Amino acid sequence: MTDTLAGKVAVVTGATRGCGRAIAVELGRLGATVYAAGRTTRESVSPMGRPETIEETAELVDAAGGHGIPVRCDFTSVSDVDALRDAIGGPVHVLVDDVWGGDRFIEWEVPYWEADLDKALSMVHNGVDSHLIALHRLLPLVLAEPGGLVLEVTDGDNDAYVGPTIGYHVSKSSIRAIGRALGVELAEFGATGLAVTPGFLRSEMMLEIFGVTEGDWRDAVGQIAPVDFAVSETPTYLARGVAALASDPDVSRFAGRTLASWTLMHTYGFTDTDGTQPDFGRWLTEVRETGVDPATVAASLFR
Repeated sequence: MTDTLAGKVAVVTGATRGCGRAIAVELGRLGATVYAAGRTTRESVSPMGRPETIEETAELVDAAGGHGIPVRCDFTSVSDVDALRDAIGGPVHVLVDDVWGGDRFIEWEVPYWEADLDKALSMVHNGVDSHLIALHRLLPLVLAEPGGLVLEVTDGDNDAYVGPTIGYHVSKSSIRAIGRALGVELAEFGATGLAVTPGFLRSEMMLEIFGVTEGDWRDAVGQIAPVDFAVSETPTYLARGVAALASDPDVSRFAGRTLASWTLMHTYGFTDTDGTQPDFGRWLTEVRETGVDPATVAASLFR
């Protein structure tokens, strides 16, 4: 897929870290000019308090063979998104909407009616309103030329409740709903919209929470991390699926769907950074939902 996006413009919201950063890099690997938009810069840290910056993301895009352009943008601010739109100026061929910023509002193991209402509403504001603002301002750039692709990044490929809170569930299920709506609304304008999701994400933050690195993360499985961590994946896994979608001339066949990293893996055949192919969907159906001993099937979920 080398240089399949040469001459194309991609915008990745929430590109500071995690899937957003990895997706920006993989689109850059295909030769795209990538606007890496997010809140944390080398001069200004977002309320998330994380060290990763959009400048680092842009440099990684450059190193992969693309052209990275960092733009500070708070996607809950219409004026910030207007400034991003004006900075881009021309057509956008791939828009990846990966804004989140809701982790700091999650109250673990607290019933919703006992939780802080302001935090719950802030979670939805950060996780849903931000997507609606980005789409309202940036979709005209996507529709400036036929063939545009819009991907909404969510958590989960169906609307079954998995927690940890009602606010989180509303946020992520809303993004799947947006993906379905985009599949319908964009089709008549020659563009494709859908949603994508990772499995159990082994992000920078998750590694830090469990006190492990990419070199020794398996030591945490069943110890300080749940056994589900055995089939976790790096952000690059979903990013490679996104790159495959962006390179697929028949991508419109997926319009309106929510595609998981493991579904994309089975469709396009890519691997994670370590050469494995984690299948979190199989884990959910064959282990978590059936109560089977994880040790009896874990190895078969990597190929």
